[in-house]
Amino acid sequence: MTGVPSYNPVNVSPTSALHSRWLGRVVYQDALALQQALQAGSSQHLLLLEHPPTYTMGVSTDPANILEDVEASGATLVTANRGGDVTYHGPGQLVGYPILSVPGKRGGGLADTAAYVFGVEQLIIDSLIELGIESAQRRQGFNGVWFGVGTADQRKISAVGVRIDRGRSMHGFSLNVDRRVDVGFTRIVPCGIGDARVTSIEEELGRVVTMPDVVDVVVRSAMKRWGTQPSGLVAGTDARLASNVRPEDLAVFTREAGQAGQVENSTGVGPSRGRESRLLGRLEQAGVDSSTAVQLAEPKPSWMLVKANLGPEYRELKKTLRNLDLVTVCEEAGCPNIYECWKQGTATFMVLGERCTRACGFCLVDTRKPLAPDTDEPMKVAAAVKQMGLRYAVVTMVARDDLEDGGAAHVGETIAAIRLLNPETQIEILVSDHQGNPRDLAVLFTAQPDVFNHNTETVLRLQRAVRPSASYARSLSVLAQAKRAGLVVKSGLIAGMGETMAELEQTLVDLRAVGVDIVTIGQYLRPTERHLPVARWVTPEEFENLRLFGVALGFSHIESSPLTRSSYHAREGAEAAQASGGSQGPVSVSITRR
Repeated sequence: MTGVPSYNPVNVSPTSALHSRWLGRVVYQDALALQQALQAGSSQHLLLLEHPPTYTMGVSTDPANILEDVEASGATLVTANRGGDVTYHGPGQLVGYPILSVPGKRGGGLADTAAYVFGVEQLIIDSLIELGIESAQRRQGFNGVWFGVGTADQRKISAVGVRIDRGRSMHGFSLNVDRRVDVGFTRIVPCGIGDARVTSIEEELGRVVTMPDVVDVVVRSAMKRWGTQPSGLVAGTDARLASNVRPEDLAVFTREAGQAGQVENSTGVGPSRGRESRLLGRLEQAGVDSSTAVQLAEPKPSWMLVKANLGPEYRELKKTLRNLDLVTVCEEAGCPNIYECWKQGTATFMVLGERCTRACGFCLVDTRKPLAPDTDEPMKVAAAVKQMGLRYAVVTMVARDDLEDGGAAHVGETIAAIRLLNPETQIEILVSDHQGNPRDLAVLFTAQPDVFNHNTETVLRLQRAVRPSASYARSLSVLAQAKRAGLVVKSGLIAGMGETMAELEQTLVDLRAVGVDIVTIGQYLRPTERHLPVARWVTPEEFENLRLFGVALGFSHIESSPLTRSSYHAREGAEAAQASGGSQGPVSVSITRR
C-alpha cells in the first residue's frame, strides 16, 4: 500500500534474534502464562499457534456483543488484558503473539502503541501479498486487516489487539486461514463491529491453503520486520525451518491427537507390537527415520557402561525403603546412576504409587490403572529422609490425571511432613504438568519447595512422539508460573531420540527465556522394545558443548552428560542456583555463536 511508513519495533543487533516458534494447539491460559514470562524479559519472540475454541473479551468489550452462551457450545470464555472488544479464536486460525521490545520515549504510550499496531497490521498485509492476496487494506478508525472497505461487503480477515507495558509487547494478532473458522464468529459481534463480516485466506483465494504455508510466510515477514539471524542460529519455526522445509514435518501442524491433557493409553495392556507401531508412526510423522535407530541388543558405547556396585550402603538403603513400603524412581525408571547415588545415601522418592496415567514413549513406569494414594505416604517419606539423614530430598510423582487435583495436595503434604521431621533438609519436587490447572499448581507453589522441577523432556518437534499427553507450550507455561511464584525452577531434557543439536539449543533458549535456573540433559536409554528406539548415541563432547551453550545463556547450573538424569547432582545444582540468586525472574536471552 502506498503511503505506509515502515516500522521496526526492535533495535536489531548482530546477536538479537527473533525466536519464532510454532507451538501447535495451545490452551489460552497456557499461552498467556508463557507470554507473561517472556514479556518480563528482554528477548524478542514470536509465538505462533492455534487455540481450541476460545472467546476472549478485551478491556472494551460490550456484553451485548456476545449473542449467546458461547460456553454452551463447548468453547472457553476468558477476559484478556488487551485492547478491543470480544473476538474468537479456534482451529484453522493462526494466532501470533509477538513479545518484543517496543522503542519510544514513553515505552507504551498512545503514540508508541499506535505505531506498533500499524506495524503488526503491515506484517499481515505483507504476508497476504506474498500469499497472492494484494487487496488487503486498513479501515480508518478500526484495527485489523480488511477487504472491501467502503463497499457493501466489508469483511475482516485479521484482528489485532495488543498490550504494551514498560516497553514490552504481548498479545498480538489472529489471521483466519481456514474458511470453516467463520462459524465461530456467528455467536458474537466480532470486535463489536456490526457492519462487516469475517473472511479467511481460503475464501479470498478461492482455494485450500495449509497452515504450514501461512506460518512460513508469516515467519519470513516477521524476520524481515522484527529481527535478524545470528550466524548459525536457525530461523523460522521449530516444526518447519523456514530455510529448510521438509514435507515429513507437516504432521505437527493442526493435529487433533496428542494435545495437552489427553491421555492416549493409560491401560498399559495390549499387544506390544501395536504400541511399538504407534510409537514408530509418530516418530516418522515427526521426521525421524527409525530404520537407522540403535538396536536394543546392540552394545552400548564405552561411555554408557555402568558398573553395578551392590555394596553395603546400597543394600541398607534398599532395606530402609522396603521396610517403609516406599517406591523410588531410581528403580522404577531404571536410572543408570542408582549405584552411585545409593552409595552416597541419596534417593529420589516417587509418591502417589507406581502406576502412571500417561504412557510416554520413553518411560518404564507402569501404566496400568493406578491404585488409591496411600494417605500415610507423606509421613513415611519424611521418616525415611530422617532415617537416612538426608540434607537434600527429591520427591517425584507419577502423573495422576485420575485424581481431582492431579495429586497436588498429596505432594504438598509430603513437603510439609518432611519439613516437620527434617527442618534442615532442602526439598526438590519433580512434578507433572497437572494439565496446567492453576489451582493445582498454586498448591505446589504455596508449599514452597526449595526447587520446583518439571521436565520438558524433548524438543518441540518430538513432543507428540515422546509424550503424547503433554505439550511443549504447557511445560513452558508451568515453568513460567513457578518462576513468577518466586521459586528456583529446574527442567530436564533427554537427548538421542531423533532431535538435532540445533533443536536442543533452541529448547535451552526457550527454557532460559521463561526463567529456568537449572537444567539437566542426559542420553536416552530404551527400556524395552515397547518403547521409543534410541536414534543415536550422543557423544560426551556433544553433551559438553550443550553444557557450555547453557552456561553462555546464563543458567545457574547445567548438568549435561550421557548418564545425567533429572536428580543427578540435584543438591549441587540447587546450591549453585541459590548462590547466584536463582529466584530472579525471566531473563534476556542473547546468543553469540561459538
